[in-house]
Amino acid sequence: MSAITMMEARAHLSRWVDAIVRGDEREIVIARHGRPAARLVAIEAADPAGEPSRRIGVAKGLFEVPESIDAHNDEVARLFLGSGT
Repeated sequence: MSAITMMEARAHLSRWVDAIVRGDEREIVIARHGRPAARLVAIEAADPAGEPSRRIGVAKGLFEVPESIDAHNDEVARLFLGSGT
């Protein structure tokens, strides 16, 4: 991890972005008035869990849910729980 000043970030932003993209730097902290203010990280590394971000609704419109989707809830519960509900 590197730490740079706001002035250095302004002057050499493309250089720092290139270093992130190449993998030379994992993250760069940009400081304002001597205090950390922002982090520059690769898109893949932006999720703290290390997993690709998940988008809600990504399959919207690709299929239709039938009206009868809940018709067998009691039967499924009985099969899992072993008794009637």
